[in-house]
Amino acid sequence: MSKTVLIADDEKNILISLEYLMKREGYNVMVAHDGQEAVDAIFREHPDLVLLDVMMPKKTGLDVCQEVRANSNFKEMIIIMLTAKGRDTDIAKGMAMGANDYVIKPFSTRELAEKVRNMLGEA
Repeated sequence: MSKTVLIADDEKNILISLEYLMKREGYNVMVAHDGQEAVDAIFREHPDLVLLDVMMPKKTGLDVCQEVRANSNFKEMIIIMLTAKGRDTDIAKGMAMGANDYVIKPFSTRELAEKVRNMLGEA
């Protein structure tokens, strides 16, 4: 059974690109255009991994991460933060909120795909 990846980003071009990449890698893909959509999709669908932009409308990726981690049903869910905010303090904050990893934009799609495979135990 194929794993499910939720991509949450408010930038349409990034969403389309990541959706294509993850589908090409063989994953079931869901998308969310803002933080509230991401939370709703996570609680409804229980994806295996979430690619989560930090700066989104309605709720930031950090807010989403914190809300998801506060629910014991989602302790094992893999969350990878995607953001242009790459300062050490930004990374530390994302990891403190419960992210499993932190990828800085712009990123290599090949490296991101490899990271997703590794984190889902499919390397």
